[in-house]
Amino acid sequence: MLEIVRIPVLSDNYVWLVHDDVSDETMVVDPGEAVPVLAEAQRRGWRISAIWNTHWHPDHTGGNAEIKAATGARVIAPAAEAAKIPTADRLVREGDVVRVGAHAATVLEVPGHTAGHIAFHFSDDAVIFTGDTLFAMGSGRLFEGTAAEMFGNMARLKRLPPETMVYCAHEYTQSNGRYALVAEPDNQVIAKRMIDVDRSRAAGEPTVPTTIALELATNPFLRAGSSEIFAERRAAKDAFRG
Repeated sequence: MLEIVRIPVLSDNYVWLVHDDVSDETMVVDPGEAVPVLAEAQRRGWRISAIWNTHWHPDHTGGNAEIKAATGARVIAPAAEAAKIPTADRLVREGDVVRVGAHAATVLEVPGHTAGHIAFHFSDDAVIFTGDTLFAMGSGRLFEGTAAEMFGNMARLKRLPPETMVYCAHEYTQSNGRYALVAEPDNQVIAKRMIDVDRSRAAGEPTVPTTIALELATNPFLRAGSSEIFAERRAAKDAFRG
């Protein structure tokens, strides 16, 4: 099985260190900075051989160059954002396959947050790295894409097996959940989940990864029934100050 380690960086980012014990290969997803990632890999005796970027934003790529210089890791990045990720060694598109040892991940193009955003789906391992597309009880802001594009992403992701573990890139669950309570005030599953989320955050504990099943029950963006409803909820969340 893949061993996946959470590394908090910056103010609320998570970098994911992913290791296959059989091949002894290690890759890192969206390193916003290098020092904590290199330190954790060294502590575990793992050598990073690859960096996978979901999109170009600096809080996801800021550690690329330093990790690459320290380890010789190859950077795998979305082809549509090649000009914005100069450290990239391999550019990938929809349907391409990338590997950690014998574990294969399929590239999914999920534009919306950025124009070329991708996700990495390990179907055999029931794991997906969604970057800033799908969060716990939330979705990414629409900086370079449209609500229709992001709604399409939601429709696609909700078809994944319910047991799929979702590794997103930020600790946004508490603020997302506060909006979810407003978007769906009669959803008792959201209310119950928020009790657990508030307790975890008060104790300084993380709230991700999540699962597709849990998001289907509590995520107002994944649950939106149309592109129009999604757009209304996205605009409302952008303005929400709860």
